[in-house]
Amino acid sequence: MDSSGSNLIIMRKYFILILMLFIAFSSRGAQQNTIYKDSVKTTSSKKLESDRNVMLNAEDNTSPREINVGLPASVGGMTIMEDNLPVVYYYWPDMPNRLWRQSVGLSRIGLMGLNESAVTLGDIGYTVDSHSQMSTKVFKLKSKFTTNNFGWLQGDANISGPLGKGWGYTLGAFVNFDPGTTDIACSKYNDVTKIFRVGLTKYFNNNRGVINFLYKYSDSRNIHDYAYFRYEKGGNVTEMDNFKIGRDSYILRSGKVRFKDIISGEYYWSDIDSYNAKSVSNNFSVFGNYLLKNNWNLNFSTRLHISKASVFEPSPTTVQEVTTDQGYTLADGTPYSGYVGTMVVQSSPRNPISDIMGRFWLTKKTKYHDWNLGILEMLHKRKFTSNRTFYQQTLEPQPQLLFSNKTDEYGFYNYGKSAAYHKGIENKLSIYGVDKWNVNRNLSINYGLNIRYFHMDGNYSTSPRDVGFVIKENELKDFSHNNIHIGGFIGATYNITRNLGLMGNIQYTETNNGLESYNLAVEPSMKKSGTKEGAVGIFWNNQYIQLVSQLTYVRKNNFLKRFNFVNPDDPSDATNKSVYYDIQTVGWTTDFNFHPFKGAKLHFLFTLQNPLYKNFNFEVYGMKYDYNDYNVLSISKVLMEIDPSYNFGKKNEWRIWASFRYFSKQFANITNVLYFAPHWETFGGLDYKLNKNIRFSLSAVNFLNQRGAKGSINGSELVTDPTPYYGTLMTGSYIMPFTVRFSTSINF
Repeated sequence: MDSSGSNLIIMRKYFILILMLFIAFSSRGAQQNTIYKDSVKTTSSKKLESDRNVMLNAEDNTSPREINVGLPASVGGMTIMEDNLPVVYYYWPDMPNRLWRQSVGLSRIGLMGLNESAVTLGDIGYTVDSHSQMSTKVFKLKSKFTTNNFGWLQGDANISGPLGKGWGYTLGAFVNFDPGTTDIACSKYNDVTKIFRVGLTKYFNNNRGVINFLYKYSDSRNIHDYAYFRYEKGGNVTEMDNFKIGRDSYILRSGKVRFKDIISGEYYWSDIDSYNAKSVSNNFSVFGNYLLKNNWNLNFSTRLHISKASVFEPSPTTVQEVTTDQGYTLADGTPYSGYVGTMVVQSSPRNPISDIMGRFWLTKKTKYHDWNLGILEMLHKRKFTSNRTFYQQTLEPQPQLLFSNKTDEYGFYNYGKSAAYHKGIENKLSIYGVDKWNVNRNLSINYGLNIRYFHMDGNYSTSPRDVGFVIKENELKDFSHNNIHIGGFIGATYNITRNLGLMGNIQYTETNNGLESYNLAVEPSMKKSGTKEGAVGIFWNNQYIQLVSQLTYVRKNNFLKRFNFVNPDDPSDATNKSVYYDIQTVGWTTDFNFHPFKGAKLHFLFTLQNPLYKNFNFEVYGMKYDYNDYNVLSISKVLMEIDPSYNFGKKNEWRIWASFRYFSKQFANITNVLYFAPHWETFGGLDYKLNKNIRFSLSAVNFLNQRGAKGSINGSELVTDPTPYYGTLMTGSYIMPFTVRFSTSINF
């Protein structure tokens, strides 16, 4: 038996032993299950986890928004939990928005706080916490239909009810056909997603608990579009006469791209609608809870996830101007002069991924304590290939492919350059404990500890990722790592008066780079990455006002990111490089809720922060770069959210609401010489409740109709002099244009 097999056997033994110890501990006597009835109500840090409008995303219709904590947002977006387990083990290429959407098939959606995420998952950041709609004691129908002015069609329905003899059922279907806001020539829809659910519930005798069996199938593909614009001094962008940001598409007109498979060495074609661009997954879950002796509650959630995950992702790098004597032509041989956009495309077709996850935890409330003791086991296996191709296109809506002396007869070049490959398994076995200790009527202390065993093994290719790269068996190298991670937090809330109090919190987590760090030929650093977070603040509550204000400090070391660097001497030449660095941020956040009169509510959130790169240096294209103490890419230093709402009518059947988000300037490249000017993201709507069964909602995204770019400027990472870029054409991401949505909910 190989080393990975013996490690798994040992881990299973530890897993069973720890579970037996927890169950044995739960049978011991405990104090009476009561808490202080007259204890002072506090909002403390929980206030900062609510009222975040996390599902309002100004970039697309597929994912929750990111909530900033001073660290760069992950490529996969926010971590999403479903039925107390992560939706996916790792976000790439098994992207969570391919198999999870906000749906009536979920009974509730919330936001998991920083402490809970740190102890249960070992990560720093906010997490979406969702739970499936399982069987009900009586028949229930939940349905919703959504459309918008661009032709978006989304149907969502779920039925549930009893089957008799302690059994119940649930059935759900979610179908999404979203053309997006840009006119993509090669596909009718920007996003096509189908999710189906079927489940059974068994209720234990004497209402001591339930066990749920759920199968979920998902079939999804989507694509991210870009825009080009004229960059101006001061971080503003000017929309071109022939290209409307957020309305016109920068995706190749034909959509077809030729790749060389780094495994077989054979060439193939792919596009947004091809079989190689969509992900299909099957999920089998068993979860529930059972009340043990002495009021200990055993909770459990297990899942088998099997996926064929694909990615087809075109990304722009640079824009340059050419003349007819430089040899560029259209497909029909017509000479071309004007602006040329360089694109790099990755194709990751049908990557096999499988996860086995299990979480078992015991909870109990006593007079002084609120216990949560658990085990989390996650076994992940994947084979990942990313084939890469370069091409160039015209600068126009629905651009055309260009041919030149650097392309082949099909119009593509640099097959396999910076391609990625790895194969292996990861295993995380964690034990954790959390307690809320009510010391007295004024003081409560929260603390938790997570100890995780992390094992990883597999193989990668040591061959340089040069043009024409194909994996050779004799160049595959095995690797194996074992690590122990420790994470935890301690926080306290102290009431000075009934309505006024202090709070403080410190937490620490450790992680290691995973399989993805072996994508390239270079042996990666496997040093631990530690994240430290501390906060101290004040809260104040009364009948009209709930306020929390706190100072925070966050630092994460050994941060890993793969950058697409463009050669300063040749804008058409780009390379992919892994860079390790630290990030540190100090911030001040104030969260404020105001209820001036019946039906009216105003929520205000203000954040002032200063995220900086630390120990950030690397070498590329024969040059050494050092960006220590530079501002972090794409993160605003000033953030604001203003969320007014008002319920009115004889039965409060009407609700009008709005959400305004302000972002100060965002640095668009790591040298900080290019940046985007401040911008607002706006949402608003009018909801009407016809009766207890039928609701209507009319809402708008970006109702101020701002046109502009955000995030980063592709291909500008190494730019040090901004002057040549003023008035030049660039490419980047953008916020959605003005969009009106209408939805109808019917529930019985």
